[in-house]
Amino acid sequence: PPAFRLPSTLQEHGLVEQNPATEKYRLGYGLVRLASSVVGEIDLARASRPVLEELAARTSETVNLAILQGDQVINIDQIAAPNLVVNVNWVGKQTPLHCTANGKVLLAFLPDVPRHRLLGQPLHRFTPRTITDLKTLEKQLARVRDDGWAFTLEELEIGLNAVAAPVCGADGSVHAAVSVAGPSYRVTPQRLGDLGEMTKEAGEAISRRMGYIPGGGKA
Repeated sequence: PPAFRLPSTLQEHGLVEQNPATEKYRLGYGLVRLASSVVGEIDLARASRPVLEELAARTSETVNLAILQGDQVINIDQIAAPNLVVNVNWVGKQTPLHCTANGKVLLAFLPDVPRHRLLGQPLHRFTPRTITDLKTLEKQLARVRDDGWAFTLEELEIGLNAVAAPVCGADGSVHAAVSVAGPSYRVTPQRLGDLGEMTKEAGEAISRRMGYIPGGGKA
């Protein structure tokens, strides 16, 4: 039965250990790794919250914080601008990498090998504006690295535009992305530059709160 297979599966992942003498199970050290990754996300969300709130107020749009999970983006926090009616709560939702602003940021700052592996799959078309050509996307990702922020124009959903910027951890690597998204009639192409710079500033502020010192390594 499946119940008998569960302990061996947990053991494989180091989540439980079996005492050879008694054959009884106890919690394993793999749980410490698992717990530390969750704690890391909680710390990130806690450190980010005031900055996200300020960015939502400055932009009058919806702000999200997202991380890379497998081959998807997962949103871990969302703040809507005051008085803004928001129909979609993205927290806990997984979205594709190639057609979201935060996904492009997370892709752009990955080392070459994992980035190429993630982009080895066919790029699914969600709207007529989704970028499905790998060379075009790679050029855009290079621009993201130069500018320090990414954008999408109706690439995941018709009528939805977004910008995003990286959040660095104390080790200097990109741990997350902060994004501003809204309807295309408000988040217009003309606003992208200003929104991108504001989002980039917010990403840098969160990074400092996470212990990152530009050019100086760890705090």
